[in-house]
Amino acid sequence: MVKLAIASGDVELVVETRDTSTTRQILAALPIRARALKWGDEVYFMVPVNAGREAGATDVIKPGEIAFWTQGHAIAIGYGETPLSRHGEIRLAAPCNIWADAENDVRLLDALEEGDAIELRRL
Repeated sequence: MVKLAIASGDVELVVETRDTSTTRQILAALPIRARALKWGDEVYFMVPVNAGREAGATDVIKPGEIAFWTQGHAIAIGYGETPLSRHGEIRLAAPCNIWADAENDVRLLDALEEGDAIELRRL
């Protein structure tokens, strides 16, 4: 397992990777620089990875699970309700591969604005 940082300005989320094929593709593409996009209480950003859907892919995640949206080629980090959520759940746009887990509170991403520079890098 590898520790990474997802950072934008003063905001830094530390994540620990899981052992998946998606993880290996993401690690090979590091460092990744992109622009933050928001969808409800979710931050996502495009990455140069083309991973297929893995067994266990899900559209409802737990706080702290870091997802890869296969259809959008993006890392998705839900920290609250999205437009598709039922009360109290974090529901992504489609089933996603869970490839990492946050070590600190993902709700800190609420401080990001659409278009903020974001970087994914090794620690």
